[in-house]
Amino acid sequence: EFLCAQLLDNHPQVKRWVRNLTTSPCGFALPTSRGRFFPDFVAELKDGRIAVIEYKGGHLVNDPYEIEKRQIGELWAEKSGGKCLFRQIIKEQSGIGMSGQLDAVLA
Repeated sequence: EFLCAQLLDNHPQVKRWVRNLTTSPCGFALPTSRGRFFPDFVAELKDGRIAVIEYKGGHLVNDPYEIEKRQIGELWAEKSGGKCLFRQIIKEQSGIGMSGQLDAVLA
């Protein structure tokens, strides 16, 4: 998560970001079958869009609950009409590092 935070902090598309709180009513949450999911980071981009980023260890990528959270985040972003982005980032995915994954979602 620390490296993900550094990448957000230095990304040219990011205006500002916060480490999302994991409590209500202050934290940003999405509903799941088990309650609520609080993604790791929320960023405002320079073009006004909102990006929600969840860092996940590679060993958890195929966990059913992590798949559910990813699907809910992607659906939330899709329903936003282009105003919001969501990405679950892992250390390396299909040969693409964290920086490349972040670039892909923020482009």
